[in-house]
Parts: sequence; structure tokens; C-alpha cells
Amino acid sequence: MRESFGDRIFGMAIVLLLVVIGIITLFPLYYVFVVSFTEPSEYIEKYGFVLFPSKWSVGAYEYLLSTSAFIRATGVSAFLATVGTLLSLMITAAFSFGLSRKRLRGRKVMMIMVMVTILFNPGIIPVYLLVRDLGLINSVWALIVPVLTSGWYVILMKSFFDSIPVELEEAAMIDGCNDLSIFFRIILPLSVASLAAFGLFYAVAYWNTFFSAVLYINDFTKVPLQIVLRNMLIDSDTSVGGALAVEMASDKQLPTQTIKMAAVVVSTLPILMVYPFLQKHFTKGVMLGSVKG
Repeated sequence: MRESFGDRIFGMAIVLLLVVIGIITLFPLYYVFVVSFTEPSEYIEKYGFVLFPSKWSVGAYEYLLSTSAFIRATGVSAFLATVGTLLSLMITAAFSFGLSRKRLRGRKVMMIMVMVTILFNPGIIPVYLLVRDLGLINSVWALIVPVLTSGWYVILMKSFFDSIPVELEEAAMIDGCNDLSIFFRIILPLSVASLAAFGLFYAVAYWNTFFSAVLYINDFTKVPLQIVLRNMLIDSDTSVGGALAVEMASDKQLPTQTIKMAAVVVSTLPILMVYPFLQKHFTKGVMLGSVKG
């Protein structure tokens, strides 16, 4: 079907609008990346505004990665993103599988309890008191245990498990499999796409942990990367970030701003590297179980 002149103009306008939006969105990322790799002398000569550097340098990254506080905080965030994600996936999948089995006693009561956690938030103070009574203050487990699972993710994964034909489970039981064997040998292999999607959600949430660390962590040797990054970018005269900033400011060879930009790049790079490998499972995993045949 031949397009009219008005349709072509409208299509060109839409493309132009999307290009403009894309440039506006990507420019801050480009600027952060460029500044982090700019030669310190050139950055100083151009008064801190560099779009196309003529000299590139990795000095900011070398300095940043040689700082014990930054390395330690990166290790804490990596621990949260790996261990926390694995535990959250295990608990969410196991709980969802149990709720999807109609023969489970008390299934309706547990479903109501899950819905209550979605509709009502207990608030900051009750959760803080619970974490304190569990003895998790100043422990990295305080950043994992309270958020091990999500009621919304449980409901979504349960819907996916409901879409798996019950005949598979019945055939496995005839062959002598128990519930654990069915879960690990049949259900989980069929749930790779769903697990990949929810694993990405959990990993991003754990890697970006910030507010929980502010509440529960007072020991700066146990803070995650986002706390150090925040202190470096905003509080240039306090705590871990302040100590780094003061040290950076005293170093005439490296401008503080280039090291801050390098810290931003390092903090976002792991998720950017993981996402392409999980992208093929992302849409499929989220939509599985949303429509029953």
C-alpha cells in the first residue's frame, strides 16, 4: 500500500523526534565516559568541559582501583549481587512452586499473606526494629535477608509454574520422582527464561543497594559501592567518599572530577555487561505465564 505525503512527513517527524530523544538520553553517559578517560592536563586546560579529547588517559581508573575503600565497597556490592541474587531466586522459585501445587495444604492462606505484603508496607521503623532484633545491624546480611523475595515476583513466577502442563509432573511421579526431583529436574530446566529475567531484576536491585545500607550499616568497611559513590559525588568532605575526595584533591596530577566520572563508569559497567547476555530471555521470561492457553 502506497504511503501518502502526509504519512511520510509524519514518519520522518517521528524518527527525528526519537533521534533527538536518543541524543538527549545518551549525551550524559557519553560525557561521563569521555571525562573519565580525558588526560588530566587537557581537562584542566579546557576548564572541565571536554567533548572530544585529543589525549586519552586511564590514570583516573588506575588511581581509583588502587584505593582500598573503593575496592572494598565494590567487593561488598559484588557479594550482594551474586549471593543475594542466587538466594532470592532459590527462595522465590521454591515458594512459587509450592503455591502452584493445588494439593498444598494452606495454599489459599499463604496466597492471602503474599497479597497482603504487596498491598501493605510495614514501614521503615518496624523493619529496622526487626533487623536490629535479629542482630543484623552492621552486617551485609541486613542488606539481603529483609529483601530475599518479593510478593509480586512470587505471584508472577507462580503464574508461570501454573502454565507448565501438570502431565509432566504426573509422569515424573509415576517414574518414582518426589517433589524435590520434579522441582530440580523438570521445573527449573523449563524455567530458564523466567529465572534469567527475575535474576536480572534482583541483581540490579542488589547492586544498586543504597537506602538499606544507610539505615543498617554504620561501619564504612562494609558499605556497598553506591554509598561510596554517593559520598564521592555529593559529600566531598565527609566519610569514605570525603576521604577519597580530599586525597584526590591533594593530588595535583588527577582532577577530582575525572576520578568521580571513572567511579560512575565502574559502578554501571557490571550491569551493562550482564544485560546483553540475559536480554534474549528478558521479554520471554516476563511474559511466560501471563496468558493461559
